[in-house]
Amino acid sequence: MTFRNRLQYLLVKRLQISNKMALSLIESGAVLVNTLAVKENVLIDLEDEVVYQGEILKAAKKMIYLAFYKARGIETTLNTDIPNNLKELLPFEDIFPVGRLDKESEGLLLLTNDGRLFDKTLRKEHQTEKEYLVTVDKVIDDEFIARMSGGITIMGKKTLPCRLEKINDFTFKIILVQGLNRQIRRMCYQLHYEVLELIRIRIGNVTLGDLRPNEYRVLDRSYEL
Repeated sequence: MTFRNRLQYLLVKRLQISNKMALSLIESGAVLVNTLAVKENVLIDLEDEVVYQGEILKAAKKMIYLAFYKARGIETTLNTDIPNNLKELLPFEDIFPVGRLDKESEGLLLLTNDGRLFDKTLRKEHQTEKEYLVTVDKVIDDEFIARMSGGITIMGKKTLPCRLEKINDFTFKIILVQGLNRQIRRMCYQLHYEVLELIRIRIGNVTLGDLRPNEYRVLDRSYEL
């Protein structure tokens, strides 16, 4: 998906003029980008405003980035036909989740109206860490830690190695760089453990912090996953 285009392309499309004429307008300084005259065929981004002779050819789009605590029982979907959908809880229009979190799990979701973040996350698959706090129904032993850390075969595929930290007899932290469907639950099930509670507490450098279910905080656009 393309998010950035040359100024020339925008002028040709919006003013229905030739490439040559578009370049001429740019070189003359007649086109304003974010209130400043430009004389080069610059790249235009989503946040940029373009004006020609007082007419806004492209409005600046305000980017929104949120850390949101998805409560247990909420479906990570914007489909309002599905009960307990995420759309009913979102604080802004035109934003969507980056990634998923299954219905019975809770914790951190990233919400945005910036499709570039979604593309970036896909490109960084198997690089972005996701950290979870997990409570299970039986005492966690050394064998459980070793086998979970080394990878478990689920859905015909062995999971990538991951990092585990035992918190107490029934609770551990796990850091994954994968996002297979219900991965942690399936891994535990293969070892005859049942997940009682699963909370995602971090995605990359973004943490859940002190958010409570259905609360959000605004993230600065400079953060990196």
